[in-house]
Amino acid sequence: MTIYIDVVLLENLIMNYIILFTTGLVMKIKIKHIRLILASLLGAIYSVVAYAGILKAYSSIILKFILSIIIVFVAYNPQNVKKLCKTLLLFYLTSFVFGGAAFALIYIVRPQDIIMKNGLFLGTYPLKTVMLGAVIAFAVIITAFSVVKSKISKKALFCELEIKVNGKIVETKAMIDTGNLLKDPFTNTPVVVVESSLLYECIPKEILYNLEDIIGGDFEKVPINIKEEYMSRLKLIPFSSLGKQNGMLLGIKAEYIKIKTDEQENKNTNVIIGIYDKSLTKRGEYGALIGIELL
Repeated sequence: MTIYIDVVLLENLIMNYIILFTTGLVMKIKIKHIRLILASLLGAIYSVVAYAGILKAYSSIILKFILSIIIVFVAYNPQNVKKLCKTLLLFYLTSFVFGGAAFALIYIVRPQDIIMKNGLFLGTYPLKTVMLGAVIAFAVIITAFSVVKSKISKKALFCELEIKVNGKIVETKAMIDTGNLLKDPFTNTPVVVVESSLLYECIPKEILYNLEDIIGGDFEKVPINIKEEYMSRLKLIPFSSLGKQNGMLLGIKAEYIKIKTDEQENKNTNVIIGIYDKSLTKRGEYGALIGIELL
């Protein structure tokens, strides 16, 4: 079987370019094609050197790892170690997928024409077979990362919320709502919207059952002792969402809230709880809305 050096160089140049291009696409790095071509050429030259067995040292795992770092630097010039590690990891992952897809396709089409020399799979298979393998791998990677990203983004919309009011603690799942800009118009204190059903242990039911009357100034259904205790603590929060334009929420100052995500836990003592007398979601996925600024 005759293998031509120029074919080895061309195949690896094309494959390296597609791998680097895919890596940059997934990482959302600004792609400079001339840098990708230079980095791909560097990898392709290594393949030729490895095939020819010119330098045995090039078979060293450490030197291969160093070469990978150089290729990533040439292609993307990462600004710090963290970006370098992320890009390098994705570069390897992409390479494994591309290599597996291309080899599987070649083996299915013409397995008898495959040889291995100095760690490289070579053969007389058509270049279009390699390209088809690259296209399949590209589609698999982009699809897989799109699915993973959508699931991660959905998960990032929610957090665990702990609320303390009147010495009582309530825990619920909250949705991080970028559109929630509610604030007390007098103190500019941020407002967390919470379903009234979650607050039965914290706030007298006489208040929770008569929210609309209290907002309208009618305290007839509220006992005198509760009225005297809460009159000065309750606040009116204007809003124009939650399915209602120019509405009002009844609010009360929380002792604190804790917002817990996978990455951090924030405690805030300057928050007002806006009491919502309906359900925020039909399926009960969450019981509160918090603004992005509270994170």
